[in-house]
Amino acid sequence: MKKILFLTGDFAEDYETMVPFQMLEMVGYEVHAVCPGKKKGETVKTAIHDFEGDQTYSEKPGHNFALNYSFKDVKAEQYDGLVIAGGRAPEYLRLNKDLLEVVKHFFVANKPVAAICHGAQILTAANVVKGRKLTCYPAVGPEVTLAGGEYQDIPVTDAYVDRNLVTSPAWPAHPAFIREFLKIMGAKIQI
Repeated sequence: MKKILFLTGDFAEDYETMVPFQMLEMVGYEVHAVCPGKKKGETVKTAIHDFEGDQTYSEKPGHNFALNYSFKDVKAEQYDGLVIAGGRAPEYLRLNKDLLEVVKHFFVANKPVAAICHGAQILTAANVVKGRKLTCYPAVGPEVTLAGGEYQDIPVTDAYVDRNLVTSPAWPAHPAFIREFLKIMGAKIQI
């Protein structure tokens, strides 16, 4: 069974945590949901970001999401893929040097990586986007450019694939985001 490392944290976007985690488990992957500084069984508080016609998304309280693995026990080489949730969590998670080293492993080893919305902030902090094409929440686009990446302005319902990296602007892209990640993971789904 393939194993996926799933990075989330307090005030990660609710849908971007719950939906990918459940979908990846649904297709048969062993998914370890972790947050630096928290242990298996502890929870992170999520936030619901919605698009209601304002200049940016609105934010409401989400759910408590139970972590099923401890970050301190993560050995990056044991995972086949990495998924990074968006929301506000990436802005502080990117300050964790151990987390950045884990992220770098997936790029050095050319393993599948998926990041949605503000998850790109972790990628830029890990210095892995130089020369890469990717997307994210539009307000994070300047960070991608400053880090040497090529920001892709795509519809909020789409995903962008550059080699082993799948990115999307926000949760409305879940069908495309998960589909493209499953492809680079080598999954075959027959209907």
